[in-house]
Amino acid sequence: MNAELPENVGPSDGALARELDRDHVFHSWSAQATLSPLVIAGGAGCRAWDFDGKQYLDFSSQLVNLNIGHQHPAVVAAIRAQAELLTTVAPSTANLTRGEAARRIVGHAPAGFNKVFFTNGGADANENAIRMARLHTGRDKVLSTYRSYHGNTGAAIVATGDWRRIPNEFATGHAHFFGPYLYRSEFWATTPEQESERALRHLQRVIESEGPSTVAAILLETIPGTAGILIPTPGYLEGVRALADKHGILLILDEVMAGFGRTGRWFAFDGYDVVPDLITFAKGVNSGYVPTGGVIISEPVAHTFDERVFPGGLTYSGHPLAMASIVATLDVMEADGIVQNAATVGATAIGPALAELAERHPLIGDVRGEGVFWAIELVADRVTRGPVSAAVMAAARSGLLERGLLPFIQDNRIHVVPPCIVTADEVAEAIAIYDETLSAVEAS
Repeated sequence: MNAELPENVGPSDGALARELDRDHVFHSWSAQATLSPLVIAGGAGCRAWDFDGKQYLDFSSQLVNLNIGHQHPAVVAAIRAQAELLTTVAPSTANLTRGEAARRIVGHAPAGFNKVFFTNGGADANENAIRMARLHTGRDKVLSTYRSYHGNTGAAIVATGDWRRIPNEFATGHAHFFGPYLYRSEFWATTPEQESERALRHLQRVIESEGPSTVAAILLETIPGTAGILIPTPGYLEGVRALADKHGILLILDEVMAGFGRTGRWFAFDGYDVVPDLITFAKGVNSGYVPTGGVIISEPVAHTFDERVFPGGLTYSGHPLAMASIVATLDVMEADGIVQNAATVGATAIGPALAELAERHPLIGDVRGEGVFWAIELVADRVTRGPVSAAVMAAARSGLLERGLLPFIQDNRIHVVPPCIVTADEVAEAIAIYDETLSAVEAS
């Protein structure tokens, strides 16, 4: 299926984009010499297209941030209107659009959260939440899981558990532990309840071994995203909250990827009996239309800085264009029932379809998720659960792209993460592409 491009746009623009990229752009998380990036020319809703007019169903949401889809007209119009009024302003000033954005954000937070510190994205949201926790408690250490990603700034990357932490371990005061992941249990658990019990016992021992009086915060992705869309086992988050309270430790929940509709709830933690002390966000709050993020701060932590200077700030904190995009995004999500759509599509379309897919394909070892936040875990053997090779994942990625789907591939998983506006028909279209691609990979 091809998209209609403007008359003055065509394949030569795609070739130029690729040439300029390879000549001048340095890409993140990559060895530069062998890169051959996909060129995207435009998008609308759940679809994007290249300069040849080939259309792709976007089931990556780019980096799991495009919750309202490409080019939502109301949000584009709001950014344009703000640009005509005031394009930028110092964060030390009061700005009406910034205040409206903050008001809407705390309107979805639990009671007792009334303040927002705006950042440029999710990494510096976590960075500043860690700083707040350390200053509030007077302690230094931050505990986070090995299966996690919290961003690419100094403390955030060291809080991250995956391989990207290792070449970047320059910040101090961090320790890691294993969270629940029943499919690949570190605790020899056989039931979800057993996994929770043993994971909490492990965390308790880590706290005791690190010294409870030295730990400022436990930082968790409510639902680890890049690490595998790991749905918390029953009672786990509540147990972490209890351990934090017992030892005077703050609980920071990272909702950068999981927040603002991705799980079919405004915040992922709304599905659990837990309230954190600090909430970090970015991505879905405005679908990434303009870079932004932030920390939602509970009253006790906010009051720490009533008479004490908070030693942090950013030139573009609460940038007017970003704030306008937040206001428009959250208003559209409420008016159009987009969060409920994510919940409904996940429960009635994505979940059942992926379960059926797993029955048909021996490559699929596990399927898990909720809302529009799912993972298909591919294995070489269902008994041993050994992951498939990088070559298999490369073949899967190529096959999906050839058939017109933009995938999110991580390790041995295909993450099924369309925009929250996705329809049941679009899900069916994507499932057919996954099915055909997996059949081709299995036959090769």
